[in-house]
Amino acid sequence: MPTRPGLLDRIEQYFALSPLPETPVRRVGGLDVPVGSAEWPYPARPHPGGGPVGPTDVEDALALQRASGMPEALEWFAERNPGLGHAARAAGLSVDELPLLVAVDDVEVTLPEGVRFYLVGADDPQLATYQRLAQLAFATPAGATAGPISSSPGAAPDRLVDPPQPTSVLRERIADGRTVMMIAVEDGDPVAVGSHQPVDVDGTGTSEIAGVATLPRFRGRGLGAGLASALVEHARESVTTVFLAAGDDDVARVYERVGFARIGTTLVAERVSD
Repeated sequence: MPTRPGLLDRIEQYFALSPLPETPVRRVGGLDVPVGSAEWPYPARPHPGGGPVGPTDVEDALALQRASGMPEALEWFAERNPGLGHAARAAGLSVDELPLLVAVDDVEVTLPEGVRFYLVGADDPQLATYQRLAQLAFATPAGATAGPISSSPGAAPDRLVDPPQPTSVLRERIADGRTVMMIAVEDGDPVAVGSHQPVDVDGTGTSEIAGVATLPRFRGRGLGAGLASALVEHARESVTTVFLAAGDDDVARVYERVGFARIGTTLVAERVSD
């Protein structure tokens, strides 16, 4: 396992390489700005080793994202660009801090009886359902009642299908191996979903675990932690470094119990609509 500074370097390289197969990346001052399809958007990030990022860089990057039809968003490591948060807030963005963790240990997770994990193929006819599941899970706070999951247009609440989900893009990514999706199934129904996104970094491979989501009524049973552990196990068949950004400190502690260690803080800045 590389040292902590080495891990941050590797993950920065991961983010620099991730957009390249599917979107052009423009250099704006100290920022790299992907300007491809809004169906699978990437935030602007500081160029690895590119030095400090100033307010003008941020304004110019946001202007390029607007002109390209991309969401206005930045991501960076607090440890590498400590002054970027001020520039992002000055530009009117909302900034969130997310614990950055890397998988260091293997922990066996006991799943609830009757729950099984399955890898999702690119030709899976329920792929839109799994996307809808994740969208519903992230949009519904803990304790709220979840509505039905359906791949039929208009079956879910409007806020969950606008904009349309990039099913075709996701199918291409799964077929190419750039996204590995896994679902948890109970009594024949999908109840949780997650993925990892492998990228070749320096010939050894790095992957980010992303989008781990559990339907509200199934939370608190270890499904998310179990799914993350299964994704780590799968990722380690082909990569050496597996990381994720947790939603908050409470979520980070759950991941720490299943073999992750905190190595830093990811800052996410986005334009929040009124």
